Amino acid sequence: MTSLAANTALGLLPEWNLADLYPAMDGPEYACDLERAAKDCAAFAQNWRGQLADIAAGPDASAKLFAAIQDYEAIEDLLGRIMSYAGLVYSGDTTNPAHAKFYGDAQEKITNASSDLLFFTLELNRIENGLLEKAMSVSPLLHYRPWIEDVRREKPYQLEDRIEQLFHEKSVTARGAWNRLFDETIAGLRFKVDGQELSLEPTLNLMQDKKSETRKAASEALAATLKDNLRTFTLITNTLTKDKEIGDRWRGFKDIADSRHLSNRVERDVVDALVSAVQQAHPRLSHRYYKLKAKWFGMDQLNHWDRNAPLPNVPSKTYGWDEARDTVLSAYGAFAPKMADIARRFFDERWIDAPVRPGKAPGAFAHPTVPSAHPYVLVNYQGKTRDVMTLAHELGHGVHQVLAAPNGALMAQTPLTLAETASVFGEMLTFRTLLKNTQDKDERRAMLAAKVEDMLNTVVRQIAFYSFERKVHEERRNGELTADKMCELWMSVQADSLGPAIKLGAGYETFWAYIPHFVHSPFYVYAYAFGDCLVNSLYGVYQNAEAGFAEKYFALLSAGGTKHHSELLAPFGLDARDPGFWQIGLKMIEGLISELEEMEQASI
Repeated sequence: MTSLAANTALGLLPEWNLADLYPAMDGPEYACDLERAAKDCAAFAQNWRGQLADIAAGPDASAKLFAAIQDYEAIEDLLGRIMSYAGLVYSGDTTNPAHAKFYGDAQEKITNASSDLLFFTLELNRIENGLLEKAMSVSPLLHYRPWIEDVRREKPYQLEDRIEQLFHEKSVTARGAWNRLFDETIAGLRFKVDGQELSLEPTLNLMQDKKSETRKAASEALAATLKDNLRTFTLITNTLTKDKEIGDRWRGFKDIADSRHLSNRVERDVVDALVSAVQQAHPRLSHRYYKLKAKWFGMDQLNHWDRNAPLPNVPSKTYGWDEARDTVLSAYGAFAPKMADIARRFFDERWIDAPVRPGKAPGAFAHPTVPSAHPYVLVNYQGKTRDVMTLAHELGHGVHQVLAAPNGALMAQTPLTLAETASVFGEMLTFRTLLKNTQDKDERRAMLAAKVEDMLNTVVRQIAFYSFERKVHEERRNGELTADKMCELWMSVQADSLGPAIKLGAGYETFWAYIPHFVHSPFYVYAYAFGDCLVNSLYGVYQNAEAGFAEKYFALLSAGGTKHHSELLAPFGLDARDPGFWQIGLKMIEGLISELEEMEQASI
């Protein structure tokens, strides 16, 4: 892969250098590690299977269990490196048959090898509570206490060893296979807009074009192609929803989202409070804002393809790559030089893949890979203000991942409820920098409006997504859903969340089909709203903070997965279990809408 891709308007866009993981797909380094992974997994099972209970009851339990977990962690890092490389290669071009085979083969081999590791956490959870508590209360096992406590939370939902092995091995031909089918189908779709055949990302980008007819054409192209492929997306969704129901039923989860809450280390009532707070705020947030936006466009109702349209009579600015980089780094540096220094490495060391390419995974992500390496960021950069915000968002993830990496492969990963903290905070810093540098009143209004829309997309829209998923999973328990039924459920939550000022026209009912989170990470979406509201509250603390905020903030990010959200928020005086907590974040959005209304009144 070349290091830079040319784009006249945007400058040179970087493509990532994956050689920090492996020099080449067909290189001896990758093949050697793949072979070593299978051997290390088998050796680990030979050394430790059936031993943990006796070790815990014997002398030097803390040191011996520590040694076992160290071995386990080293293997997890190796397996993670292999799968990270295969996944990133595949993301670079999901339509390339060689890349697809490479990823599929890696997934199958690593799944087979890691079957020899399944016993470990199962045996760990069968150790008598008193013995394990005694062992992990002292060094050296004390180091792994947060991870062990997380493993123990899974204990009520674990199955007999052979069943766990079956679930694990069949994941390649079950969920993994359907995920891959979705990815390859989406990447292969083409949408005909004004005589051009475009992939998903450029088509979605046209939904933000300044010309209404272009936005309409893009929307109609999306609807037409998605409708033609709705049977496939319906089958994928039905199958994966049933697959999850089977797993949840066998494991004993009571609610359809409980497994996600467990992995997020968040209580169900906390999520329910968030959902309720957002839904109750619809009239004063989304309904109110879209009514205002419709007025700006001289309409009673906006068409659904106008929802994210740039404001009329405001010149749209294109940000070249260098300007985007400098803007984000400047915003990060103004908050804390340390934050900018970490983010700068992504640019200087080619940890970013930026250009839009046929077959490239749509959207954006920051992949943490493994602590022995470093994260990588993927964006589809097209020069809009939202693209600058996306870059700031993903770099926030990247900074978070770099800071959390010293916790090691078992404890570096942050629960999803806190995983969006650094990303959304980075966005907010960048937005405030852009706003501060904007003197023109119309441009300022456009920027405020864009920020409100991003917040609504992150909070209101993602909670609507969560509500849609709940309806789909609940309905699926009564049998397969038709495509028409899924479209009906989608429209029901969209109409309620967006309000009467948005006209949901024909074709919009199919738009659920391209959302990857429904396929890859069921119920992931509420983490975005959790993170946005949390960061709004955190940013409010920052604006009024005394010296020392940055240090506490970096301590939060550096904790990785070692602490519960309540512990991490306590130094800031915040508590997500407080019924009033979510109102803090929602009121920040409401305040921006009020500012826009005041600007509107002043111009009359």
